[in-house]
Amino acid sequence: MPISRGEFARSYWSSRALFSPAAETGADFTDLLSEAAVDELISRRGLRTPFLRMAKQGKVIPASAYTRSGGSGATVGDQVADDKVLRLVADGATLVLQGLHRTWPPLVEFGSTLAAEVGHPVQINAYITPPQNQGFSAHYDTHDVFLLQVAGRKRWVIHEPVLTDPLPAQTWEQRSAAVAARAAEPPLLDVTLEPGDALYLPRGFLHSAAALGELSIHLTVGVHPVTRHALAQQLLAEAAAEPELRRSLPMGVDLANPAVLAEHLGAAVRSLSGYAEDADGALLRAVAERVDADLSRTTRPGPISPLAQLAALANLTPETELVLRPGLRASVRVGVGGTITLRFLDQSVDLPAGEEAAVKAVLAAEPVTASTLPGLDATDGLELVRLLLTEAVLVPNAGN
Repeated sequence: MPISRGEFARSYWSSRALFSPAAETGADFTDLLSEAAVDELISRRGLRTPFLRMAKQGKVIPASAYTRSGGSGATVGDQVADDKVLRLVADGATLVLQGLHRTWPPLVEFGSTLAAEVGHPVQINAYITPPQNQGFSAHYDTHDVFLLQVAGRKRWVIHEPVLTDPLPAQTWEQRSAAVAARAAEPPLLDVTLEPGDALYLPRGFLHSAAALGELSIHLTVGVHPVTRHALAQQLLAEAAAEPELRRSLPMGVDLANPAVLAEHLGAAVRSLSGYAEDADGALLRAVAERVDADLSRTTRPGPISPLAQLAALANLTPETELVLRPGLRASVRVGVGGTITLRFLDQSVDLPAGEEAAVKAVLAAEPVTASTLPGLDATDGLELVRLLLTEAVLVPNAGN
């Protein structure tokens, strides 16, 4: 980006659109995806729905029109059929490659790195649009997007939101009339992206796009922000421990009557407010753990190489240099008696008392060796790093 991360966070994040021409980005994005990469994904990677979809003139094409059986030995019936994709694209359909942060190596790494930097989950799709065609009509997303033009040119027409900061359940289809009316107004931005150009749109901003004189390929890097509404949901989940909030409402009254509900709603608000005072910080820690669990579930860490991990285990010495798996969210909790629980992804590992300093050194993301872990001798250090290599918490230090 032509501006600093700090300036972007202060002036644009979740509030303003930003167009960055190639002359300022200094990139063409072909290191992330290229036309040859698209061909490989379609023809040689065995993609299945929902890792791709197709649309024409704003309407989604049934998956059966571009998939078929995987053939002998492949017990699947919805693998992408490259010949069908060819015919549909030649006829003006847009191809969408979804979830590339899970399927295409450069974007797997890019997605995990970006998610770690912005602190919110990331997804990456690619849109391949034939000349003079529009893939999807004016709509808005419920997540922020960075649009990176890879090949060809695409015209983007942007309008102000009809709903600011929509939540995931507040989709544009629920407001289709308002979206159509807003799309008929003069646009906020009308810009043609060329290779290397980038456009940032906060969630809720209306957008539609059309390829111009040649095939267009662009990446949509979606950032799914954690919101205050999400924090409120986590608070309510924790508040199930509050007896007053579990109390039943009275029977024999009309619970849909605002006059009847007023007293009980006020009591619920007061109970929740009192519960949330959290004098000792226990509630804050509990909510933070819930948020961390959600982020761990929705954020993909950097990829590992299982066979390389096995080789590192086989050749492990006290001086083998290892590092925390890139992008891995991990936390440590010290229990009664000093016992330690290390949490990561959907797993947890219990460790003996006395290893807290060593585990915290691992989580600091600096290179470590078994012989230099604080508080452990070489034998105990080897045992710990062997376990963490097996669990893919530690990986060999590629920079060594």
